[in-house]
Parts: sequence; structure tokens; C-alpha cells
Amino acid sequence: MDEKALSELKPGQRGRITKISAKGSIRRRILDMGVIKGAEIEMERIAPLGDPIEVKIKGYHLSLRKEEAANIYVEIEK
Repeated sequence: MDEKALSELKPGQRGRITKISAKGSIRRRILDMGVIKGAEIEMERIAPLGDPIEVKIKGYHLSLRKEEAANIYVEIEK
């Protein structure tokens, strides 16, 4: 399997979260939004300027800043 930062995924790609490398308040914010290790996540769309990105996780849509997404690592499903 291929591991990438969530910010590198293309719309329609999906995978399973393997690691969250953020620290402090950013990490807490990511975890509070339900983004946890082992969860399935799908890239929905990327804003024209690249920020924010929209993902689907646990059946709901979530917007993340690119900075936050760069700290979330995903194992890509082939």
C-alpha cells in the first residue's frame, strides 16, 4: 500500500488514516473532528486555490485547511 499526506490525495481517492503527526492545538482540533487513526477517508474536492479541502469521513463532510491535511497520513486504497 501507498502512504501519502491527505493533502496530496486527488478528488475521488480514498484510504485509511495511518498517522496524525500534528502537535498541540492543531492535533486536538483534528481529533475532535473525528479524524482518528484507522478511519476511512475520501477526498471529495479541493478549492480552486487549494485551500480548504473537503473530505468525507464516517459518513459526513468535513472541510480542512491544507496545513491540517498535511499532518494526516493515509494508506491509499488501490
